[in-house]
Amino acid sequence: MTSLNATYTVHATCSRGLEQLLAEELETLGFIDARARVGRVTGQASLASAYRAILWSRLANRVLLQIDTAFVETAEELSNWLALVDWSEHLLGDGTLFVEVSGTTPHLRNSHDTALRVKDAIVDYFKQQQDRRPSVDKVRPDVRFHLRFDKGQKAVLSLDLSGVSLHQRGYRLQAGLAPLKENLAAALLLRAGWPAMVAEAEEAVMFDPFCGSGTLLAEAAFIALDVAPGLLRPWHGLETWLGHQPSVWQALVEEAEARRAAGANKILNFEGSDQDARVIAMAKDNLERAGLLDKVRLFVRPLNELPPAFAARGLLITNPPYGERLDNLPQLAKLYADLGQRVCQDYAQWKFALYTNNQELAYRIPLKPYKSYPINNATLDCRLYLFEVPEAGTSPAIKKVKQVNEVTETQDPIETSINVRPLSEGAQMFANRLAKNLKKFSRWVKRENINCYRVYDADMPEYALAIDVYNDQVHVQEYAPPASVDEGKAQKRLMEALQAIPSVLEVAANKIHLKTRRKQTGKRQYEKFAGQGVFFPVVEGQVELLVNLTDYLDTGIFLDHRPIRLRLAKEAQGTRFLNLFCYTGAATIHAAVGGAIHTTSVDLSKTYLDWLERNLRLNKLDLKKHTRVQADCREWLKQESNAYDLIFMDPPTFSNSKRMQGTLDIQRDQEELVDLAMQRLSTDGLLIFSNNLRGFKISPEILEKYEVKDITHQTLDPDFERNSKIHQCFEIRHS
Repeated sequence: MTSLNATYTVHATCSRGLEQLLAEELETLGFIDARARVGRVTGQASLASAYRAILWSRLANRVLLQIDTAFVETAEELSNWLALVDWSEHLLGDGTLFVEVSGTTPHLRNSHDTALRVKDAIVDYFKQQQDRRPSVDKVRPDVRFHLRFDKGQKAVLSLDLSGVSLHQRGYRLQAGLAPLKENLAAALLLRAGWPAMVAEAEEAVMFDPFCGSGTLLAEAAFIALDVAPGLLRPWHGLETWLGHQPSVWQALVEEAEARRAAGANKILNFEGSDQDARVIAMAKDNLERAGLLDKVRLFVRPLNELPPAFAARGLLITNPPYGERLDNLPQLAKLYADLGQRVCQDYAQWKFALYTNNQELAYRIPLKPYKSYPINNATLDCRLYLFEVPEAGTSPAIKKVKQVNEVTETQDPIETSINVRPLSEGAQMFANRLAKNLKKFSRWVKRENINCYRVYDADMPEYALAIDVYNDQVHVQEYAPPASVDEGKAQKRLMEALQAIPSVLEVAANKIHLKTRRKQTGKRQYEKFAGQGVFFPVVEGQVELLVNLTDYLDTGIFLDHRPIRLRLAKEAQGTRFLNLFCYTGAATIHAAVGGAIHTTSVDLSKTYLDWLERNLRLNKLDLKKHTRVQADCREWLKQESNAYDLIFMDPPTFSNSKRMQGTLDIQRDQEELVDLAMQRLSTDGLLIFSNNLRGFKISPEILEKYEVKDITHQTLDPDFERNSKIHQCFEIRHS
């Protein structure tokens, strides 16, 4: 049984990166020789100190009281060891339990099966000793046991005094999309020096401009008001443990209540804001449950609006969006830069703490951090950057950054350059090339009334981007770097480009749409990136076409086919037009407006055919005169009997869609496709055959059967002349 005077080995688990910080905290709570391990801290503690950790630890996930250890490798050795444990010291024979296992041995490889073995050993003990049988309760068991296998097959059996993870304080019942756990928020505040700031000032001043559901605000208030994080928790696992000492626990709770009452006089000057009114409503509910709603001011504000400082000094700490979606990066690059600029301008002499997993976004802050700490957010490798905002009008000092490894405690200073730097030499060359191209094309696009064109196409290999202008919007495609290119360097160059593009093209960051282009195979070309559904019309020649820059890799029109589409419009007068592999039907719209008496468009994708219908309606064309067919073009041609005067065929390089028979390889299958199309072409008709396979060679059999003319060079406008292999195009007629 437990003893008030005994010393126990106690393990406290935590998130990666918090080990040393937790060790320091536990020693203040009475632990002896607390040592940081990976994901946990182990130390010696009395039962009262273990209880105090349950009540006061702001960082721990669980507090585990060690029962026994043994070197165990096989299932038999495990069972023999567990049979020696006196389980009646911890659990009633008809009580409830739950077992968790972490780690494996060469013979015990499945943690779930091992947990069942532990449970069975406990059940067998009570059946033999008391003829009673405890049951399993996964939600709220009387006792939760934990078995961990260390290296070398050392097994550590412990009792979980927590019951539930200690990050669950009891006040946060609602959260936004990507909330910080409460103990992670507390860790950020501790690393930011918040307790010392509170102790030194009469008034605690804190601001979170991306407050979400209010976790940082609540944890900062608990620290400032000296509130034990365990006080709001409705239940603790130790309360139903047979070894529990209620008098010890009650004394600690009363002490915590007295400290909370004494700390209530601390003046809080807190603000939080978020752009989402629903999230702010959640924050209000959470803070009300925490008893803090009257101490925090909450506002609904756009992310790019930072109010002037409301106090001379304080802590601005925040966890902005990270940019999990690539399309968000242009806006986030500007957001971080604007945040940094406003902090420097309006929050002089404040402390600034930024938590993010995107180092390149942190580079947008025009300050040098004096420290940065790696602190994981679940599986994300994140880092907390700490800045001191200088007085207004002064230049921030360049400081060295301590990159602190919490487990090994190495603290070698490593100089970094976290700031909104002037463009690097390479990035400036990129910006100059972009500006040169823009000037070069300006007269041409104005003369030809073109508002959609490619302004940059990997002109510099280091900045491997395709940049297209669509009216006042910009579509940026990053060519995925090969494995030989360092991922960090590629990300750095991308962020540099995103810094340059808005100023050179004079476009707002929220009108830049970023995607990564990889080799397209199978259904990838149809893969949906987002569901925003934002379509807008662009003008090309005499038609309007709908584009979507957010939802798909491609936008709805292939810009390099512009001359081909305009050629089709001229050739279409009085013809029956067939568009094979029609995509969104841009060529069909040109042919229809150009005077085709009827059009037929064939594609395997219903999404693209629906897009074509919208384009037809946009141009006020009679749907009855324009047939749309969802089919495999190759199989459809085999069944079709009508003749057409003008055919456009632009097949994919390769396709293996489940909805088509076999696969399509344009180099291999070109003769079959051309033959099938020519069977449907009238005697004096014209087939325009295009594809974008680099290195494509027209089949000698096709050259022998038909009159073929390579018109590739004629179908390249100035914006694609530097990329002559973007497509290949041929006129094909009957001999």
